[in-house]
Amino acid sequence: MESAILALEDGTVFEGRSYGAPAERGGEVVFNTALTGYQEVFTDPSYSGQIVILTNPQIGNYGTSTLDNEAGRAYIEGLAVREFSRLSSNRRSDESADRFLSRYGVPVVSDLDTRALVRHLRTRGVMRGVLSSLSLDADALVAKAKSLPSMAGLDLASRVSTANPYEWTESVGVCSPSEILEARSKERFHVVAYDFGIKHNILRRLVHAGCRVTVVPSLTSAADTLALKPSGVFLSNGPGDPEPLETQIANVRALIGRVPIFGICLGHQILGLAAGAKTYKLKFGHRGANHPVLNRLTGKVEITSHNHGFAVDPDSLNANDTEITHMNLNDRTLEGFRLRNHRAFCVQYHPEAAPGPHDSHYLFDDFMALMAEQD
Repeated sequence: MESAILALEDGTVFEGRSYGAPAERGGEVVFNTALTGYQEVFTDPSYSGQIVILTNPQIGNYGTSTLDNEAGRAYIEGLAVREFSRLSSNRRSDESADRFLSRYGVPVVSDLDTRALVRHLRTRGVMRGVLSSLSLDADALVAKAKSLPSMAGLDLASRVSTANPYEWTESVGVCSPSEILEARSKERFHVVAYDFGIKHNILRRLVHAGCRVTVVPSLTSAADTLALKPSGVFLSNGPGDPEPLETQIANVRALIGRVPIFGICLGHQILGLAAGAKTYKLKFGHRGANHPVLNRLTGKVEITSHNHGFAVDPDSLNANDTEITHMNLNDRTLEGFRLRNHRAFCVQYHPEAAPGPHDSHYLFDDFMALMAEQD
């Protein structure tokens, strides 16, 4: 087997076996603690500009399926794992993970001590890195890592957004014969979804809940959005720092009070900034499918799926205008709020949650209820 190196900007170097594409890629090095759903991670546009460490020991063992893609291609810059399987066993698989990542030019380094690597990032914070199977010159790769742009201040949402509007019609499907799926609701609403890096399963969930969905580019003006006569507006997830997105924030500010709004992840941060709040960068972010979140309205704890490196500062929200609805029980970061005087709410986590958990699907029903009130 060929070798590959992951070099961090602080000089730490991990060497392992090379899989995926023979390539050299750089980005912010982050980790995800989910036990399953690696293909959803590969294809999530929110990972644009990032090298991902997966903490589950074996990756690739169930292959990949086109039905599980969250976007039209892989968006991660590179992948670091403990054990990478070229063989796959899954009736739904149509391609191995190795071939899938190779096709999109993504390098993989395997046989790493991922526990040591993750502990290093938890202690010192996420940092820039370069993953290479083309060069094993550790010093040169560390120097390249140091020269990469910081994620703070970086507008990536505009890069991954669709160039043109389009209609989305696909609904949620079952993954196995034993899965119980509630019936698709009759189409009642027209939702305009801003694409800041939107995931396919969010669109499927909106259709399943009873929406006709029009996806628009991230820089679509408020006037052009309102011209589509939406029942509601959805603000999607996406990569990078929310603060540089001045045009997007201004457009959302202009939509507040005009139409019901629901935001997820980056959409949550953009709505917060539009409401006058501030955001900040987390030390190592939240990425995984097992984060406990307290719903302060119901008193219930939801196990949730996360992928973000920035957060809204709850102290910067105007308490007269906003109500905090959700809090993270691991570190007390803000996970959701709603506007008191307008039909708008958002959450930091991912209620569409493919492959799971499904504790937060009710939020799509809440959005439907807001639009019904508007009617």
